[in-house]
Amino acid sequence: MKTYILSMALATTVLASYGGAGNETAGKNNLAYNVEQFADLQILRYDVPGFEELSLNQKELIYYLSEAALAGRDILFDQNGKYNLAIRRMLEAVYTQYEGDRNDPEFRELEVYLKRVWFSNGIHHHYGMEKFVPGFSENFLRTQVNKLDASLLPLSGEESVETFCSLIFPVIFDPRVMPKRVNQADGEDLVLTSACSYYDGVTQQEAEAFYQALKDPEDQTPISYGLNSRLVKKDGKIQEEVWKVGGLYTAAIEQIVGWLEKAEGVAENGAQRAVISTLIAYYRSGDLKTFDDYSILWVHDLDSRIDFINGFTETYGDPLGMKASWESLVNFKDQEATKRTELISANAQWFEDHSPVDSRFKKEEVKGVSAKVITAAVLAGDLYPATAIGINLPNADWIRSRHGSKSVTIGNITDAYNKAARGNGFHEEFVYSDTEKQLIDTYGDLTGNLHTDLHECLGHGSGKLLPGVDPDALKAYGSTIEETRADLFGLYYLADPKLVELGLTPNDEAYKAEYYSFLMNGLMTQLVRIEPGNEVEEAHMRNRQLIARWVYEKGAADRVVEMVTQEGKTYVVIHDYQKLRQLFGELLAEIQRIKSTGDYDEARALVENYAVKVDPQLHAEILERYHKLRLSPYKGFVNPRYEAVRNASGEVTDVKVSYDEGFAEQMLRYSRDYSFLPTRNP
Repeated sequence: MKTYILSMALATTVLASYGGAGNETAGKNNLAYNVEQFADLQILRYDVPGFEELSLNQKELIYYLSEAALAGRDILFDQNGKYNLAIRRMLEAVYTQYEGDRNDPEFRELEVYLKRVWFSNGIHHHYGMEKFVPGFSENFLRTQVNKLDASLLPLSGEESVETFCSLIFPVIFDPRVMPKRVNQADGEDLVLTSACSYYDGVTQQEAEAFYQALKDPEDQTPISYGLNSRLVKKDGKIQEEVWKVGGLYTAAIEQIVGWLEKAEGVAENGAQRAVISTLIAYYRSGDLKTFDDYSILWVHDLDSRIDFINGFTETYGDPLGMKASWESLVNFKDQEATKRTELISANAQWFEDHSPVDSRFKKEEVKGVSAKVITAAVLAGDLYPATAIGINLPNADWIRSRHGSKSVTIGNITDAYNKAARGNGFHEEFVYSDTEKQLIDTYGDLTGNLHTDLHECLGHGSGKLLPGVDPDALKAYGSTIEETRADLFGLYYLADPKLVELGLTPNDEAYKAEYYSFLMNGLMTQLVRIEPGNEVEEAHMRNRQLIARWVYEKGAADRVVEMVTQEGKTYVVIHDYQKLRQLFGELLAEIQRIKSTGDYDEARALVENYAVKVDPQLHAEILERYHKLRLSPYKGFVNPRYEAVRNASGEVTDVKVSYDEGFAEQMLRYSRDYSFLPTRNP
């Protein structure tokens, strides 16, 4: 499970250049500066503080793990849509070989389109899921493609350029073709209407029936069915194509395994070596029981300074919430900041015992809950360029119950966001009064980080399923309900005196900063991420709107939360913070009941009634106010670049890190150095 940044208030500086190195005027001591801005996106840098203080062995380990991370890049592109790799490679050829005026409006629009494809790992918006609308004409692209040497195009076999264009151009230009990467519209076939390539030739009903038939309701340690495969129908028979060495995506997975083997050779200790070895075994076999073995070993590896995620992990990109996108994160523990999260995890049982949910759904014994603040070294796959700020894994409920979970807050990413958000006018435009502004200015960073900690460490780690409940019982609504549960757990406890007692918050007022920011975002400001006329689709956004709309409605009689209008502008006003906390507790109790019992009907009712619909009048107002600030609602990052320094014998003597690579420069290098998959899988 992931947590994404809640605030829309991040800095914006337009700086676009072909392969440029970014805004060097921002100062050498501030690495969280803007690289560039385009469409609705802003590219930032992040620093990796503490890297130079690591041992040579640890640096070498990070280098090998980073190469393993980057080697899987093409997998996500293909998972997000079967033509994404062909489109990316065609556009890159046009972009790099273009000999005309680079200030030509159509070329500039093609450049923006390509950068959006890079950012979203495909032709659909990374968050909104809708297909991009090109700002250049079909004729312009066709003319440029015809100018290219055919060897530069991703043609298949004896395919002609004309045939290639007739296949690819409708995918780009026709709004009726593959309009959404993940469709969550109630009542539609979510599989057939989603452009992601997790299924081929099967319907939603067939996919659900296929996996339901595999499950044993008596199995107390079920594998994560379908996690690492594409479900296809061939010759009338439904079958899985597994992502593994020798299977689908083998060319990229073999590269990943090769770098993991190098990492295994410089592991910090035996526990970490066993984690890497078992992950390699899983990649070779595709056996999901081996994946569970790896997950358990990973949860118990608490002594290693260096840590990583690498594999098919999160299921947000599957409309049915079963199949996992490929992602990787290489990181190391921030020793000082981790003291905060260790304090939270040390008190996990207290929080579980005092939760407002029914005792039937609480864990009698909270096991293995660990939390730390980490420094990201490299982001990859579904964590790049846009990334989470918090992660809690593994996702299998039975592993979490028996062995626990790891929660991380990504400290240097959060720090980069916070630095970029200073003084951009967002709070002045959307926050109701100086009282709320002062709360946010004083406590916002602290309580935002604490909410992430509580969400990941305690929220996802809390509660239990009743015996016999299918972990996939909530189907397409499962991700939204799970994120709602974790957010509510964090919100409820932010206001608890226990946090003051533990020294995590300075007083009984600080929590109000996060309460206000969360409600303002859930009721209003996250709407800047939605195109006019669209509904809320992404699980985290649905979660936030569900919570905010529910407490707004349930507290209306007591005026707990109001939306007021002043001089034509809508604002959120919280009149009673303690009653708001009670409402968070009531909703948490109901969400946990739904999760624990697998109540699909009530999950559907809550999501469809509170999380999906958008008030068009309010939406138009928020978009207009936000547009005037010239901010970008979505942020992402360029990675640092690591270079191994070797002696005459080939031994690594140092690993250098640099931060001067621009967005286009990095993306083109990645395409040059890490393109291992065929353009189109059969």
